[in-house]
Formats: sequence, structure tokens, C-alpha cells
Amino acid sequence: MMKRKKGQLFLVGIGPGHEDIMTPAALDAIKQSDLVIGYKTYIKLVKNLLEGKEVISADMTEEIDRARKAIELAKQGQSVTLISSGDVGVYGMSGLVFEILKETGWKNGDAPDIHLVPGITAMNACASLVGAPLTHDYCCISLSDLLTPWEVIEKRINAAAMADFVIGLYNPKSKHRTEQITKVQKIISEYRTPHTPVALVKNAYRKKEHIVITDLAHFLEEEVGMLTTVIIGNSHTFIFENYMVTPRGYTNKYQWDGQIIKGQTRARSLVVDEVTS
Repeated sequence: MMKRKKGQLFLVGIGPGHEDIMTPAALDAIKQSDLVIGYKTYIKLVKNLLEGKEVISADMTEEIDRARKAIELAKQGQSVTLISSGDVGVYGMSGLVFEILKETGWKNGDAPDIHLVPGITAMNACASLVGAPLTHDYCCISLSDLLTPWEVIEKRINAAAMADFVIGLYNPKSKHRTEQITKVQKIISEYRTPHTPVALVKNAYRKKEHIVITDLAHFLEEEVGMLTTVIIGNSHTFIFENYMVTPRGYTNKYQWDGQIIKGQTRARSLVVDEVTS
């Protein structure tokens, strides 16, 4: 009796969906799959890679059905790719897949085999279009309260602002959710100056890409929607030649000729009392 082929489930991040900045591993996973499953908008982004494959597309809010279908078909011996935009593990589908596998009693070594393929996140893609805003500590916070209570989101915004993180906002505003972004501006304004740089990037590396660099006082005057990623600088972020830059802190320890500042030591902790920048 022929042994049944063990199924493969690839959890793939397609980045913004532009083939030029998808990883080779993501392209290969899609290529070798029998079946590709995803949100219909993401399926459209990679449609040129799907010739000859079975495709299952679904609407937003149907994530559980998509994940269960992918697991079920892979268990039957198929090679299945479940796609997410950005990175599959950053606001993507991989966490949900593992929750379902746990709920169904799956053990490592059982069918299907699981393969995670990373992709370029929205923050990484958007940052690359506006300069170097993420070269020091940063965080990403989704303003969608569909799955997370607004009270929790608000606490996270306050903590991130107080800690002087560069803050990336996903899902900043929707047709039915318009006030949260205004509240966020007020919270962050308690800790940052009105001139703090802010970048708004819509449809990064896609058709109708739109980029605005503005500041904390004025960014709400621009169009902000669900497809916009908002990057709010920290207290040291600056604008240079229309690029948004967050210093890493080299001038706390070094002069521009590369010499060490008096009181500091190479490869040793920064001596705060001697910081001159």
C-alpha cells in the first residue's frame, strides 16, 4: 500500500505584494504549492504567480475560516500556502494558525508540516520610502479595536509616547472609527513637540502609492485611512532634505572624525553624565 504524502502548510508573508521585494523563499513557497489561500485583496496582488494553481480567496473578518481550511487541506496531503501581507507573523495569520492547531491537539511532527516564511512588514516598507525613521527603538501599535479593547490600545500609546519610542500606527482610521486617531495625537502631544516629524505612507510599493511628510501638529489635516501607515518620530527625529531620520546615538560617544568623546570608552556602556549631544 502506497504511503500517503504528508501535507505541507506554508505560512507566507508577501510584504507589500510587489514581486521585486518579495523574498525568494516566499516566491518559492507559492511556486511549489498546489493551493493558495488568502484575503482577496492579497490574492490580487500575487495573481501573476498563481497560474495553474487552485485559489481560495475570502473577505476580511473570515480569518478563522481561512486558517481552518488551510490546515484541513494540508492535512489531506496537499501543499498549501496561506498568505498574509507584510510578515505573516506580524499582525498576520501565523498566530491564529498555531492557536487552531493547539485547539485541535496537533503535535510537532503530525501532519501537516508547518513552514513559516517571513516578509517585509508595512513598517519596514514604509520606512524605506521616507528615509531612516526606525534606526533607534520603535514600536508598532494597531488602532483597530475589532479584536483589542480601545482602553488597552490607549494604554499602549501612552506608554510608548512616554518612553520616547518612534511609534508606527497600523489601521489608524476607518469609515466607522474616526475619533481614535485624534485621541492618539493628543496623547502623544503631551510628550512630543508640535514639530515632531510624522510620515504618512499609503499603498507602499503598490499602485496609488502616496507619501506625505509632515509633523505632529498638522498630520491630521492630511488624508488618513486604513491603508495608511503612520510613523511618528521620537524626540530626536529630524527632517533632512525631505528624509525622516532618527539618530542611533553615535554622537553621544563619537566626534564626526571618529574620535571618542572624552569620558566615553569604545565598546562600553554610555556614560550619561558625559553626554554632550
